[in-house]
Formats: sequence, structure tokens, C-alpha cells
Amino acid sequence: MITKIFSPLKSLHSSVWLALLTLFFVITVFPAASFDFKLGHSQKYNQSLTTHSFNPKYAFPGSNLGTSKIQNHTLTVLEQGRTLYEAGRFSDAAAVWQQAVKELAAQGDRFHLAVTLTYLSNVYQELGQWEQASETIAKSLNLIQSGDRTGIPTLILAQALNTQASLQLALGQTEAALNTWQLAEKAYTQAKDETGILGSQINQAQALQILGLYRRAQAILEQVNQKLLASPDSLLKATGLRSLGIALQVTGDLERSQAVLQQSLAIASKLNSAADISAAYFALGNTARISPDPKLALELYQKAAENAKNAIAKLEALLNQLSLLVQTKQQATARASLPNIQAELAKLSPSRDAVYAQVNYAQSLIELEKDNQLPTPNSQEIAKILAVAVQQAISLNDPKAESYALIELGKLYELSQQWVEAENLTQQALLIAQKIRADDIVGRTQAQLGQIFKQRGDWERAIASYTEAVKTFQSLRSDLVAVNSDVQFSFRDSVEPVYRELVGLLLQFNPSQENIQQARQLLEALQLAELENFFREACLRAKPQQIEQIDPTAAVFYPIILKDRLEVIVSLPGESLRRYTSELPQSEVEKAIDELLESLNPFFSSRDRLRVSQKIYDWLIRPIEAELAGSLVKTLVFILDGSLRNLPMAALHNGQYYLVEKYNIAVTPGLQLLEARALAQAQLKVLTAGLTEARQGFAALPGVKLEVEQIAAELPARTFLDREFTEKNLQKQIQATSFPIIHLATHGQFSSNPEQTFILTWDEKIKVKEFEDLLRFREQGNANPIELLVLSACQTAAGDKRAALGLAGVAVRSGARSTLATLWSVKDQSTAQLMSEFYQELSKGVRKAEALRTAQLNLLKQTKYQHPFYWAPFVLVGNWL
Repeated sequence: MITKIFSPLKSLHSSVWLALLTLFFVITVFPAASFDFKLGHSQKYNQSLTTHSFNPKYAFPGSNLGTSKIQNHTLTVLEQGRTLYEAGRFSDAAAVWQQAVKELAAQGDRFHLAVTLTYLSNVYQELGQWEQASETIAKSLNLIQSGDRTGIPTLILAQALNTQASLQLALGQTEAALNTWQLAEKAYTQAKDETGILGSQINQAQALQILGLYRRAQAILEQVNQKLLASPDSLLKATGLRSLGIALQVTGDLERSQAVLQQSLAIASKLNSAADISAAYFALGNTARISPDPKLALELYQKAAENAKNAIAKLEALLNQLSLLVQTKQQATARASLPNIQAELAKLSPSRDAVYAQVNYAQSLIELEKDNQLPTPNSQEIAKILAVAVQQAISLNDPKAESYALIELGKLYELSQQWVEAENLTQQALLIAQKIRADDIVGRTQAQLGQIFKQRGDWERAIASYTEAVKTFQSLRSDLVAVNSDVQFSFRDSVEPVYRELVGLLLQFNPSQENIQQARQLLEALQLAELENFFREACLRAKPQQIEQIDPTAAVFYPIILKDRLEVIVSLPGESLRRYTSELPQSEVEKAIDELLESLNPFFSSRDRLRVSQKIYDWLIRPIEAELAGSLVKTLVFILDGSLRNLPMAALHNGQYYLVEKYNIAVTPGLQLLEARALAQAQLKVLTAGLTEARQGFAALPGVKLEVEQIAAELPARTFLDREFTEKNLQKQIQATSFPIIHLATHGQFSSNPEQTFILTWDEKIKVKEFEDLLRFREQGNANPIELLVLSACQTAAGDKRAALGLAGVAVRSGARSTLATLWSVKDQSTAQLMSEFYQELSKGVRKAEALRTAQLNLLKQTKYQHPFYWAPFVLVGNWL
């Protein structure tokens, strides 16, 4: 039984209140919640992207840096500030450097004053004191750039520009940051500082990524890579490759990230630098974790800990290992690691890293507690750990660390259903985060407040808080898909649930037309956010569309799977939005989806298939079936959610007929991503390519030859088969002639992991992220865009409930207006028939969705192909006109 805390809330700046918090915290079993893992090492916590300067320690002033003589006392003070800064004691460092500024100003030492002001701006940024950071770096640059510059090294200008660019990026002035880093690169070049040159180039790539200029970003990263590889082995090269590997990891290029990090590890090992070896293992562990390869990640974290030369580096590795053990349900091993971690925590002096380490440790303990896997420490002890973290942050005068620790303490109280205390703690975290403009923390606190208000039954405040959280996350689109911080939070665990909670509240407690409309907009936005998270790039340009403007004979369905029910919003042309609900737990919906997918195998019972197919039909279609029948609707367009994407809507059955027997069917990632234009018949010509022979461990597809021959019989076509079907040949042909239709009859796989989403050619796999490069010339205005991309022998990854997200990713990345693909691999003889019929219909000027339906019905009428296994997996994504 949960007991309430009756002690009055006081300011958390009172140690008495902190003691009360831990003294009265009650023990309970918590429901599931997410946890974060730390990137660590040089990847500092930041509300935006980390900026790189491989060795973040600036050249601190000494007698060799200028003509003026710096007094010994002042030099001692500067070095003391550096020591405090490197220890994560930023407020203390600021105080020391403020004193140095006064002394240098009194001495009239313009050069060293400018250097110290640059240091001070950096520490103000760490503390979230943006106005002071801006004023201080402006003073530094003014001292450097005005008057006589004799004796002021160009390196000092470069470092000041780098600091200014970091500040501009943190304040959302990305274009200004890019320009400033370009100036910094020129200054570093004049100073012949290779470290600074490479660091500023990586920073430019990250700024370009935020601006959506991904090709330019990748070009710079490749330039950095080539430059590093051409240089002799050194610790600079090892560190530079590691920074590059981390940057590639952030952009989602995990294969290249792993390769570059392995090169860094090899050089560090050759030079016997234990610290760099540890850092490389740590970064490799994070890449393996994202891949995901948890077994390898655990091994790499262990090696990082074994090679670490300082307590915080070792602890970061052990904490990431612990959180991964918890995530993968290896509780016994996780419990066994706790004494070692506790011992390492005890070694830490107060610092931001120490605060983060305690909070991350507490997060993992909470997860173990929820699973009843934690005899000690219990909730009382976890609260003490977090209270100490808050106290340390306060004593360090570090608001960013304080807000982070307060969030987790508030979350702990929320999970114990102590709502008042949870709200007060979270509100304090929010106020601090807003003051220092830490928008990622702001979004999390707003979402946590939404959850608290929902649990207390305060629906209006819950909706208001969730709405603010969504606005914050949407304002951070570019940062969220490429965030690189000490407190990395996943889209699936921290962002997506906020959209779902808000949709659920809007539809449950006041389903007015206004709220239903807002819920629909949120579902469109969620689709967009999921795809951007899939690519790890804010690369999609949304444009609101009205269904009446696209197709007045189409109805659009928006199902969303919530924890306790399945909601469906339907948009009919010229009508108000419809909404209906099936009250059932998410587990039951997921079970039905799995059963239907399994029963679509011809070896399973038709009775079971029809039973579960009808059940899902009843949820999605039945409530509006009569209204559809009495309307002019000919096409049903589905914007599907979660594992529903893996289902072919054509195979839903109402007890008398399949859905495809009544309507044309299409799916789309969202109307806002739709290019609404019908296929012009005069454009019809096809570039076909395929594999008939077994390649790279994939089976032969003998029916492909017949498939491409039949296509050529219907439309003008250029064909590549087997050895001719290479990525190079394909791109060359695409560039030579503008084909509106590209048809690839080859193995492929769709996965929620872009690294596992690919199309097979004779010599390699074309990954989803390479489609943009393959078809790049179309975006440069040299040809019309692809009207239709056909992938006729692909399948979704086994066991991946979100695999069809990869199909949506391919559709978007290719730039095609429409994509026709298969959810599972089908007999190539039946596929050849379906494709022949499909192209026959297209050649008559029939719309794409209608042409597909006609081809599917043609198979359905044949006894040997009437089972939905043969015709249902063909899905039209995007424009159905």
C-alpha cells in the first residue's frame, strides 16, 4: 500500500527538505518507464549538437604566447580555472576566471584578457548563462580584432571564433554558426593548427545537417576522413578518427562509424594510449548498441572500463553496460555489477559528470526496482542517490545538472503516485531548464507534467502540458534526430509517447471536431517525426493537404494504437471528421496483428485467417461501413500506425468479401508528404532491372525474366538483368534517360533499422540512405521526378513489428511519387502475372490504385492464386492517382 508524504514542500535549495525527501520516500513497485543511456567521454551534454575540437583544452596562456608578460599570480589563477573546468566544476571555474579578467584588465594585458574572456564564455555556455556568454565572447573578439593586433596569434582568434560558433548553434542561429566556423577554419589554417581545422570542419558538417544540407555535410565528413587517413599515425589522428566516427554515428551511418572507430582503436593500440583505447571502445559500444548488437556492445563497454585511466571514463562505461543489461532483461548480471559501480561512484568528487553518473545509475536502479529485481538499494535509497545529485548540482551552481537531477527525482515520485511532490519537483526542473534555454530538458519536463496531471485526473492541464511538450519537440526537430549529448534520450521512449498520450486525451475526454482535427494533425506530425527519426535527419518537407483537393472519391483512415484502446479517425471528402473507438488493450491488438500475419501463410487454416481478419475489419472499417457504402468513395487511403503497417489492408475480410473487392487501397506516410498528381499516360516508359540468379546468399528468382519480358510487352522498357544489374549501371541509365517508372525485380528487405533496409543488386546491397544519391540528379532539375518505383520481390524483416517503416522510408528516400512494393516475398510466377496485369491497366490510363486492385482481383479469381498470400502483399505507398 502506498503511503502519502505529508511533510510540507520547501525549496529544494534547503538541505532539510532534501533530507525529508529521502527519509519519507515510500517503497512501491513501479509500472514500466523508459531510461536513457549516456554517450559519454568527449560527447558533452548540450541542448543541441556537441561541437568538436578534438582536444577541448585550449592552449592556456604562458610566456610564449605573446609579447606581454603575464604575472605569475594571474597565470596561476588561469590554470586553476582550467583545472576546475576540466573537473566539471563550471561555476567555480567561472568565479576564478572572473577574477583573472579583473587582474588582466588592471594590468592592461589585452591579449591574455581576450583569451580569458573566451574561456569565460565557454563556461557561461556550460552553465546556460547565454547573455553573459554572448557579451563575453563579443568583448574577446573586439579586443582581438580592433586596434593593433601585433603579438596576438591567429590561433587565439580561431579559438574565439570557435567559441562564438558554439554559442550561435546553442541559440539556434545555425546559419551564423556555420559561417563563423568557416571563418574559424580559415584562422586555424593560417595558424597551421590541424586539430582546429579538423574540429571546425566536423562542426560545419553538423551545422549543415541541422540546416538539412545532408549531402554537403557528408562531403565534409568524407573530406575529413580522407585527410585523417592520409596523415601519419598519431594520437591526434586517433582522436580525430574517433570524433569522426561519433559524428557518423549521430547521422545514422553506423557501418562507416564502426569502420572509422576501429581505425581509431587500432592507432590508439599501436601507440599504447590506454585513455584513447578506452574512448574508442566506448564509442564502438554505443555504435553496436544502436545497431543493435547488445552482446557486442556489452563486451565493448567492458573493454572500455578495463582500459579507462580515470574514474569518470570507467564509470561511464560501467553505467552504459548496466543500462543495457537492464534493457535486455539480464537482471542477475545487472545486480551483480552494482557493488562495483557503487564503489566507483564513491570515488568521484562533485562535478557535473558526477551528477549525471548518479542520475544515470538511479535510472537503472528504478528499472530493476520495477521488475522486483532489486532487494537493495530500494526506492528509499534511490531517492537518496538522486537527492545527493541535486545537492551536488546546487553546490556547484550548475543549473543544467540540477534540472536533470530534479527531473529524475520528480519521475521517481510520479512512479510512486506521490503526485503533489512529483509536480513540485518537475515544475522546479522546468523553471530552471526554461531559464537556461535547455529546450530538450524543457520538453521532457513538460511531458512529465502532462503524465502527472493525467494520473491526477486533471485533463485540461494534462492536455496543456502535453501540447507544450509537442511544440517544444517540434521546434527541436533537427536536434532531436541528431542529438549528441551526455543525456541521450530515444525517440521511441521519450518523444513518440508524448504524441500518443496527447492524442488519447484529446479523443477521450472532449472529442469535439476541434480536438479530433488536432488529433489528426498530431498523427500526421507523428508519421513525419517517425520517418525523420528513422533517417536521423530532419529531411522531410511537409505541406498540409486537404483530401478534397487530392481526390474527392477517397476516404482517409488514421488508426492509432494506444495502451488501452484502438482509436480510428476517418476523413471523408466534404464531411466532418469521424472518430470511433475499440476498447481493448494494446496487447490484444498486437496479438491479433501477429495472428493475421501468421495466418496469411497458405499452410495455416483459412477459418482462423478469416476469423482474425474479420476481427481487425470490425475494428477499422465496420463502424463506418454503411456510410462508405452510401458515399461516392472509391479509394481507401490508410495512414497506418505501428505494427499495423505490416498488415496488408487488402486482406481484411468482413465475412463476405475482402476489402480489395470493394475499394481501391493505398497507404501513405501522411497527406502532408503527398505529391498529389496523376500519372500522365504520355510519360509511360519503364526502366526494369532484376536478378534471376542466386546472389549473396539469396535464392534465385527464375520468374523475374518472364516478369520483365511481360512489362516490356506492355510499355517501352530498358532492361538490366543479373550481371548488368549493378548500382553503377543503374545510376548511369537513370541519368541518361528520364524514366518515370523504375521497376526493380530483386530481393530486398524493409526494416525499422535503415542499416537493414536494402535492395539487392548483382554486386552489392543498395541501402535506403543511398537511394537519394542514386537518384540525385532528379532533384537537380535535370529530369522529371520518378512517378512510380516498383519493388516486386521484397519482404519485411522477420520479427520486426515496425519493419514496414522501412518501406515508407524507401518510398520517401527514393523521391518517387508512388512506390509499389511487397510486404513479403511471393512466388515469382504469380508476381509476373500480377505485374503484367498492372501495367496493362496503367497503359489504359487507369489510376495506380485502381490498376493494382484490378491486378489483385485477377489473381484472386484464379483457384491456385486465390489465397491472399499471393495477391495481398502488394502495397501502394504514396500517390494513388
